[in-house]
Amino acid sequence: MSRLSPLPTAAALLAVATVAAAGGPATAKPIDSGTIHEEYSFAVTGFCGVDGLDLEIEGVNDFRFRLGSRGAAQLPYFLEQVTVHQTLTNPDNDRFVTYSSRGIGKDLKVTDNGDGTSTILALATGNETWYGMDGKAIARNPGQGRWEILIDNNGTPQDPTDDEFLEFLGDVKGSTGRTDDACAAMVAELS
Repeated sequence: MSRLSPLPTAAALLAVATVAAAGGPATAKPIDSGTIHEEYSFAVTGFCGVDGLDLEIEGVNDFRFRLGSRGAAQLPYFLEQVTVHQTLTNPDNDRFVTYSSRGIGKDLKVTDNGDGTSTILALATGNETWYGMDGKAIARNPGQGRWEILIDNNGTPQDPTDDEFLEFLGDVKGSTGRTDDACAAMVAELS
């Protein structure tokens, strides 16, 4: 969530888990950084809730992340840059759409709640675009969103290695900007 890809993959879920476990973007003391490159393919049945619309999905996700501590309490902050490219194909008629996104996710504020938990205010910003077979955009979702999550920091708020995700606390600010109905656009293009 990253929240940037509509179809979570192992790397995307790992990145979300890392955000949840880690806490925030590095600025003062680096803890960890790196890249993840993932190529994948899988099948989806009933795409976008449409019975009989079964798709083959191929894609590439590239993540760059940085984890560091900052502030007086030296709490961990997470920052990621994500690029996703996917092709969604209907094998029944060989129709396809492509999906492309670029975004940044980061922890804006990490709070040690003093009870073995931390609350993280996170932000994701970027641009998602879906393209039809002719290469023209059929749906877009640029903008940003903010939400909070609750982490069990196991009594060690400065050490993200033992953190566990507890709960999604909700959106603080819903997606800004244009938010097209990507499912409606893709179903029309793929049918």
